[in-house]
Amino acid sequence: MASSFRTDGVALVTGAAGGVGLGIANALAEAGARAIIFADINEYRIWDAAQNSRVFATNPDYRVHACHIDVTDPISVRAVVELATGEFGWLDYLVKSAGVDTERYTAIPENDMEDYDRVQGVNARGMLLCTRAAIAVMEKQEPRSFTSKAGKTKDLGRGVIVNVTSVLSYTAVHEKVAYIASKHAAMGITKSTAHDSFKKGIRVNAICPGYVRTPMLNAETEKVPSTPDIIKAIAPNGRPAEPEEIGESVVYLCCPAASYVDGIGLIVDAGMTMTAHLCV
Repeated sequence: MASSFRTDGVALVTGAAGGVGLGIANALAEAGARAIIFADINEYRIWDAAQNSRVFATNPDYRVHACHIDVTDPISVRAVVELATGEFGWLDYLVKSAGVDTERYTAIPENDMEDYDRVQGVNARGMLLCTRAAIAVMEKQEPRSFTSKAGKTKDLGRGVIVNVTSVLSYTAVHEKVAYIASKHAAMGITKSTAHDSFKKGIRVNAICPGYVRTPMLNAETEKVPSTPDIIKAIAPNGRPAEPEEIGESVVYLCCPAASYVDGIGLIVDAGMTMTAHLCV
């Protein structure tokens, strides 16, 4: 009998070439995933990321596949989901981690609407496209079950979807309306999908990180040089999260131990949202 904290199925992770997505994919490999599809718009980096995940894998039958995806293109999204089910016969977990930030932080009157549409397209519309495609295959799968070491069996349903949103799905900061609006929309998509999918046996949750040590954080620091000082001031432990820490939280939402968790946004920010007012 397997541990209730292992994820021994087939996972598709978007945005897996780097940052949070890579941390999530590697954490799933370490938690026992049988197969992972690494999907990203950066087709040059995704192959190396996928192959390097073998170092983390604990399942002796581990398989990995790398592919290009454009989450704003429904044809691209559908093709990747069909590849996953065609290659591995099943899709247990979808993690939508692909995301972008706004190009420039500005007040509302100066907001660039083209940039706004770009951010919404990836962070919100892209999430809905991935979710739709995954549900279309998951709802046709047979339900799975898990038997604990105590001999208790529980239904795991037909699949799990985890959306990577942000603590900014719940709050706001200065001059980031495009990003914040997209993350609020992402949480709305998550909750609505969870509500619609419950009877289909598909759990849908979101992970809501604060600052994470990624290339996106580096880019934010270039725009706002005081970012490291802000993190030290408001993060109780004085640092950003590591991508692996977000990945471990995603593993929890995917695994049998979270079988009764549905429709939530799990904030992973070391308590930062309790102290953010200190820098307002």
